[in-house]
Amino acid sequence: MSIVTIRNVEFLNNPARFLDPYHFRVTFECVAPLPDDLEWRLIYVSSPDNEELDQELDDCLVGPVPVGVNSFEFEGSAPSPSKIPPEDVLGVAALILTGSYKEQEFVRVGYYQNTEYDNEEMKESPPRQMVFEKLVRDISTKPRVTRFQIKWDVSPPQHGNASAGAATSAAVPSANDLAGDEDEKTNGVPMQL
Repeated sequence: MSIVTIRNVEFLNNPARFLDPYHFRVTFECVAPLPDDLEWRLIYVSSPDNEELDQELDDCLVGPVPVGVNSFEFEGSAPSPSKIPPEDVLGVAALILTGSYKEQEFVRVGYYQNTEYDNEEMKESPPRQMVFEKLVRDISTKPRVTRFQIKWDVSPPQHGNASAGAATSAAVPSANDLAGDEDEKTNGVPMQL
């Protein structure tokens, strides 16, 4: 069982210019208090065949994390144009958000990003030299989510052990408890698991 479940990732500036920073909000649920930080990283993948060209755009630490629904805003730099092979700039690339606890990755959320020129003339006849100031990016709203089992050093609270007079409430269902197919909703769009 995962102690942390992502509920939503909302890009706050999509579409945007290629050179603009990425700005988004991550909402997640935590079912047990985490005394240590969660580490979140944003990675740009321009060439899937060459991992050495992946660019870590930013990372941040969030914690300690209380029980309940939590959210934070994250801003990551645009990828460095000099590190992208010219043949991989236009078209589809990948943007990956990872979540880790104590150096163990527990979730990976991947998005496709399409990059193109901002006008029809340059789209139809791209210049020989890439003009990054004229590029726009559009991130797909259908992420690919991969979860990993890790060793959490905490346990979720056990229900039914409330002492007399203690307030109790119903458990909030997780996406895993919802009936239906394997799709999870994100921004009102199905999220493949």
